Amino acid sequence: MNFLSHFYFERKNQDENMVIGTVLPDLVKNAHKDWNFYPQKREALFTEDHQLNALLKGWKKHLEVDLLFHSSDFFNTETAKLKTLLVPILQDSPVRPSFLAHIGVELVLDHLLVQDNIININSFYEHLNKVDEEILNTFLKKCDCTDTDKFFKFFNSFKSSRYLLSYQKLENISYALQRICMRLWPHPLTETTVAQLNEQLVIYKTSIEEDYLSVFKEIGGKLLKK
Repeated sequence: MNFLSHFYFERKNQDENMVIGTVLPDLVKNAHKDWNFYPQKREALFTEDHQLNALLKGWKKHLEVDLLFHSSDFFNTETAKLKTLLVPILQDSPVRPSFLAHIGVELVLDHLLVQDNIININSFYEHLNKVDEEILNTFLKKCDCTDTDKFFKFFNSFKSSRYLLSYQKLENISYALQRICMRLWPHPLTETTVAQLNEQLVIYKTSIEEDYLSVFKEIGGKLLKK
């Protein structure tokens, strides 16, 4: 799941550390694609301080939600459906249809949560702005992050740009997907392909907008049982 879909499960939580913890694994990956941290394997480093512990709880929640989402029938069915729509337009592209379908489903879910006023993007950013950067820096160092300056350069840019506001319009999802692909391929999608991608996303969005919340409810129910 993407940023706003993870926020869905903590949208009523007033603890900014827990909220940022639920998106921190993705923030870390966006800051540096080769970073891999495993604080959940060294819990004793974080549990003595309540703020660090809240960050850890959020981090673990992120992992749990992703595991439930990626093992769901919804994810398998919907990525296969979107992949079928994408294969014809990617024949001359290096981008794998399965990769684009995976990310595409997640971004369309974010878009729908915003469109239907279930998620308030400004509220999400308000939580991020409340986080004590010294605590966050300590958390990252305990994760053996050797360049926290690099993380905070990305993090502060992420907050100031309020990039996720662009998810309000579906056509911006196509360009967001293009930017993600550019991290892996030098020339992933032509302008024509981006336009075709948007057309397919419109078709796909229409097919799920009545039932997409089912996966959030399913995951939420499983989280409550644990």
